[in-house]
Amino acid sequence: MSHQRVIANDARTPSPRQSIVAGIDVGGTFTDLVLFDATSGRVRLAKTPTTLDNQAFGVVNALEAAEADIAALDLIVHGTTTTTNAVLERNLCKTGLITTMGFRDVLELGRRTRPNAYGMKGEFRPIIPRDLRVEVPERLDARGNVITPLDEEALRSAIRQLVDLDCEALVIHFLHAYANPAHEIRAGEVASEIWPNGNITLGHALLSESREYERGVTAAVNASVQPLLRRYVERLADTLAARGYKHDVLVMNGNGGMVSARHVAKEAAKTVMSGPASGVMAAAFTGRRAGMPNLITYDMGGTSTDVALIRDAEPTVSNEIEVEYAMPIHVPMVDVRTVGAGGGSIARITAAGLLQVGPESAGATPGPICYGRGGTKPTISDANLLLGRLNPSRLNSVPGGMTIDHIKAIFQAELGDRLGLDAIQAADAVVRVANARMSDAVRMVSVSLGEDPRDFALFAFGGAGPLHAAAIARELGIPKVLAPSRPGITNALGCVVADLRHDFVQTVNRPLASADIEAVYAIFARQSADGRELIGKEAVTIREIREIRTVDMQFIGQTHLLRVAVPDAMPTREDLQRRFEEAYFARFHVELPEIRANLVNVNTSVIGRRDEIDLSALIDASGRKATLDEARTGSRPVWFGRWIDAPVYWRDHLPLVAAIAGPAIIEQMDTTILIEPGDVAQQDRDGNIIITIGSAA
Repeated sequence: MSHQRVIANDARTPSPRQSIVAGIDVGGTFTDLVLFDATSGRVRLAKTPTTLDNQAFGVVNALEAAEADIAALDLIVHGTTTTTNAVLERNLCKTGLITTMGFRDVLELGRRTRPNAYGMKGEFRPIIPRDLRVEVPERLDARGNVITPLDEEALRSAIRQLVDLDCEALVIHFLHAYANPAHEIRAGEVASEIWPNGNITLGHALLSESREYERGVTAAVNASVQPLLRRYVERLADTLAARGYKHDVLVMNGNGGMVSARHVAKEAAKTVMSGPASGVMAAAFTGRRAGMPNLITYDMGGTSTDVALIRDAEPTVSNEIEVEYAMPIHVPMVDVRTVGAGGGSIARITAAGLLQVGPESAGATPGPICYGRGGTKPTISDANLLLGRLNPSRLNSVPGGMTIDHIKAIFQAELGDRLGLDAIQAADAVVRVANARMSDAVRMVSVSLGEDPRDFALFAFGGAGPLHAAAIARELGIPKVLAPSRPGITNALGCVVADLRHDFVQTVNRPLASADIEAVYAIFARQSADGRELIGKEAVTIREIREIRTVDMQFIGQTHLLRVAVPDAMPTREDLQRRFEEAYFARFHVELPEIRANLVNVNTSVIGRRDEIDLSALIDASGRKATLDEARTGSRPVWFGRWIDAPVYWRDHLPLVAAIAGPAIIEQMDTTILIEPGDVAQQDRDGNIIITIGSAA
């Protein structure tokens, strides 16, 4: 567990209380909104199509769909996919790089890895092409001592060369600038005199750690998406201001914190993975209120499934995320692992005669067959429909002319005939294979980190997550599943409940035996002051400020890092060595007492905790019925190895105190929850559904 320091907010000038707060998450298909009015206690929800050409229009459409008075809003918090999509689709701005003489190819040489672990083929494209990477004479050693002074005339010539090549953004990335940033700082001053805009990224300012390849790629990503994000947030601010909005817009970062839209473009790379991070923050907040602080989050959407780990209500944050092959973005992000299994994942038979589900997806257009939009390939959603788990009347299958018999015929022809199964058995096989893939993702974020999944509850959200959660929990021995009130709009909820957060990293890279412990604590103090200064600039009500202090360590001679919590009081070297050895043993169950430790990075997270909101308001209490029978909307046969008639309930009508024994189905606006035979579901005070799995029930 990370060491945390809580600081009362007495010394800080209080911000005006935000009474009406809107959280808006822009996804690839839908823009989701949750609006909390603390004065009236009213909650409004909306889900509207994302406007891909200009996401700002989708944000306004969601506000209008919720009948929000935009001029009366006190705060808008926004999760965006602008930078994430730009990186994944390589839809990047033209960017130039100026670097140390002899090192222009660092971004292309990378590490000794391959796109495919087995085989001789692969593809790699550096973020910045070689003709836009320019070298200038300058050189520091690893201690920050000047070997070759910065040649400012060559620097000016390089900047003009990149301006003439119509570069929109500039990266200045010098060797060992983390140890001494003087050359990068001076180069930035020179560039600001010549470069036609403010899109200048200094590598050390974004990431002050060693490993020039990772630092360079991170800076290149930041610069390449900076103009895109800057234009978007400016359009959004102008669009909202034209409709009367008078306050700041906060943007979700990938670390689960927020930053003002006025400053967000400066460190644009930090918004990559903003969407998945907001869902994890909602899970941490919900779990803490529910008395379930240890969670594995499981977000199953239409194309993919995202999984993350939460210990003691704190999501795992990593500085070593690789978004795709050879694209490490070493800024703090919530550690989310993704597999290509979603409701639209296509099932097919391979050349070897094996059933494979995903990663290819039917997407939103044409989508699964049951959407009635022209889809012809069997998907997970279609399998769930055939198995009775989804309600045909709530999908577009009948209006679109795609009857269940038609879907069954496709499953029989595409899968069943080749597997020697009937259509229902083939659909069951599709769900089982998909569950196995998603179970592997859960193992990846738990067992690979030295955690036992049986010590956690599974937090199921996304449009399809609660439909598969019980089976995955049973597979892994997870005792409970938590399905929040609004699983399909959890990411938007995360925007409302997320705290302000700033993370700092400073490389030391010294053997622990020779490290200056007092200098380490001076770094902690400086990072703390910088974080609190940044939080103080935000016009947001803060209840308290917390700090998490850690160091990254490794055994001398090893490559990978382990994060070790650091107490407030200055520890001895022996104490840090002991803490590292304990963390190493907890992760790998190996002791290496003969090898000494290396102190690599000093890290501080400064978190401004906001006022809590009442999650029970997400479901209108006036709609709840007095008995379970009154909340029942009917029943239908559901396949569990055989057909079993299962009662169907409408979630908004469930009495707060009721136990539902499986098999049963709970439907709501944004998802369907499956309670399997032998499981028992109950609600807590916030309206979360807690499913106790199997024999534990």
